[in-house]
Amino acid sequence: MIDSKSIRLRVMRGDVIAFGPGKAALLLAIAEHGSISAAARSLEMSYRRAWMLVEEMNVSFQQPLVATATGGANGGGARITELARTILTRYERMSLKAAQAVAQDMAYIETLMIAEDKAFFAE
Repeated sequence: MIDSKSIRLRVMRGDVIAFGPGKAALLLAIAEHGSISAAARSLEMSYRRAWMLVEEMNVSFQQPLVATATGGANGGGARITELARTILTRYERMSLKAAQAVAQDMAYIETLMIAEDKAFFAE
C-alpha cells in the first residue's frame, strides 16, 4: 500500500485550498489543545499562519469550522464545530479512497524513483 504522505488530497474553492492535510492537522490540534495558539505551537507553525488557515476554512464553508472565544475570566480558546468533525471524517474517507484508486499506478511509479536516502543533489 502506498504511504499516506505520497498523495495529498486538497479541496479547492476557486483558487483557495478550502481543506487539505495541513488544515486537517490544524483542526485536530485545535480539538486537542483548545486554542489556536497552542495548536500552532504543537505544529511548529506561527500563530499568524494558523489564524489565516482558520479564517480560510471559516469563510470557505457555510458555517465556521472553528469557534473562538475571546479572553476574560475563563480565558479564551477555540473549539472545532460539529461541521468540522464531519468534514474531518469525510476528508479522511476521501483520502483513503483516493489512495486506493491510484495505488497500483503509484506503486509502479515508486519503482522508478530513487530512494530518498540515495538521492544526490549537486551543489
